[in-house]
Amino acid sequence: MKKVLFLCSKNKLRSPTAEAIFSGVDGWEVYSAGISNDAEVHVGLEDIEWADHIFVMEKVHKKKLSSKFGRAIKDKKVISLDISDNYDYMDKELIDILRSKVSGLVN
Repeated sequence: MKKVLFLCSKNKLRSPTAEAIFSGVDGWEVYSAGISNDAEVHVGLEDIEWADHIFVMEKVHKKKLSSKFGRAIKDKKVISLDISDNYDYMDKELIDILRSKVSGLVN
């Protein structure tokens, strides 16, 4: 089972969309959280340790993750998808972008 973590700022639009569309993938266990203090669901150390693959929506998320969990992500591959905060939850264009960017990166 591959453990895939999706992170964005507030865990309201992008990362929950990713969790929703990839949670049905055979062999994947998927979770999403937010990095900001006002996130719906906050990312914690246990989430970082749990994940085999960590995807952030923007490079700034990777920097914040590094400053919050430096040692914990040292041996983790954190991939920025470069998806700006311009989409609604389950936006068709966002879904298409996520599918095209993520599918080949989890192995």
